[in-house]
Amino acid sequence: MQADSIDSNALRSGALTRALARFVADTQWSDLPAAVRNEAKRSLVNYFAVALAGANDPTVDKAVNAYQRFRADTHASIVGRSERTDMLNAAALNAMSANVYDFDDTHIPTIIHPTAPVAAALFALAESQPMSGETFLLAFVLGVEVECRIGNAVSPEHYQRGWHITSTCGVFGAAAAVAKALALDEQKTVWALGNASVQTGGLVETLGTMSKSISVGNAARNGLLSALLAEEGFSGPDAPLEGERGFLRVTASQPDWSAITSDLGHAWELLKNTYKPYPCGVVLNPVIDACLDLRRDARWSLDDIEQIELTGHPLLRERTDRPGVRTGRESQVSAQHAVAVVLARGKADLEAFSDAAVADPSLRALAGKLRFIDDASWPVESAQVTIVLRSGERVAHRVHAARGSLAAPLANVELADKLHQLAAYGRSAIDAHALIDRLWKFETAQDAGAVMHLARARI
Repeated sequence: MQADSIDSNALRSGALTRALARFVADTQWSDLPAAVRNEAKRSLVNYFAVALAGANDPTVDKAVNAYQRFRADTHASIVGRSERTDMLNAAALNAMSANVYDFDDTHIPTIIHPTAPVAAALFALAESQPMSGETFLLAFVLGVEVECRIGNAVSPEHYQRGWHITSTCGVFGAAAAVAKALALDEQKTVWALGNASVQTGGLVETLGTMSKSISVGNAARNGLLSALLAEEGFSGPDAPLEGERGFLRVTASQPDWSAITSDLGHAWELLKNTYKPYPCGVVLNPVIDACLDLRRDARWSLDDIEQIELTGHPLLRERTDRPGVRTGRESQVSAQHAVAVVLARGKADLEAFSDAAVADPSLRALAGKLRFIDDASWPVESAQVTIVLRSGERVAHRVHAARGSLAAPLANVELADKLHQLAAYGRSAIDAHALIDRLWKFETAQDAGAVMHLARARI
């Protein structure tokens, strides 16, 4: 359905939602290009890496303690932990741990973190009923397609208005993925999307706080619940996306209707997915690359710095102009902290974005020297850091495409190394080699849920 064929009658009748639901219900494994199948496995390697890292973060500890009070059974695993819980709680907690460090994947150009809500919901289901790896991967691809196309339709205004797009669109992706895994027909998939539409939520204001994890977890949990309700015949609106008071019109003043169905089945959103080399907001990746290069070739000391200029797309300032951060969580979306810690320490690992690093007074002083220069002509994936020395000399480095971007993607071996490193950081003592080997061969798995057994803590 192209843009010029979308009229008001079609919008009122729910034609866009139905076309998306039909696509989910009808698409088969054989319809997926090889590159899309491969990217799905890469996304899962990255998912387990970041979930294992975050599994024992205090945010997740507190959430597990609270959620376990309401568990219905113990059929589902929590990545990187020994506790068992029920399907809905597992979906929420595993999505939380995968996103808690902002180290998860990023869809360009929406900046959705697509895998956490979708994969967490599917793995929770896969431990409760038989599902092959092929079925899982197909459902995963379609869930990501749905959440990112909806994100495309409301971007960039949606995020600018304060909606946390991973949470608001992720619930649709989880619902669509689970609907496919349950083999729901077109009508029930429409209902699943409708049930998801009343469970969207998440505010940008929560970034840098534990509260953000609630809505990311809810995206997985509520998406799973939406499809399970639809399976029971729990009906929803005909046009939950495009209706007069549907998701698209409520959360964006001028949604791009064509983004929902244009080239559907031909242009795959998963091929626009990227994986982070650093645990912070994705727009900071080129900034960190530039700082690492500047420090590597430095003929100056930190005491020589008078000012630091950061040039980039206005989105960089909008999302990361956060001086005086108080916690490691806040520092993950602070350009001031990122520039200071990388120039001072030459690292951008999880320790660099910790509470201890934020408390370092020397980093706070250096962070106070940063100023932004907006240039709307610059791509989001580029940035320039200029160090102005007390002598008047200016030393600059520009990054046109950050490591981990679509133009410079992480290789399979780098993703595997990321999983090894983050599994060690999370202290779960899992067999990373066995988990990675299983994921690269995931389409041949008879039991998709069995991979979760490899991801449970062994201590």
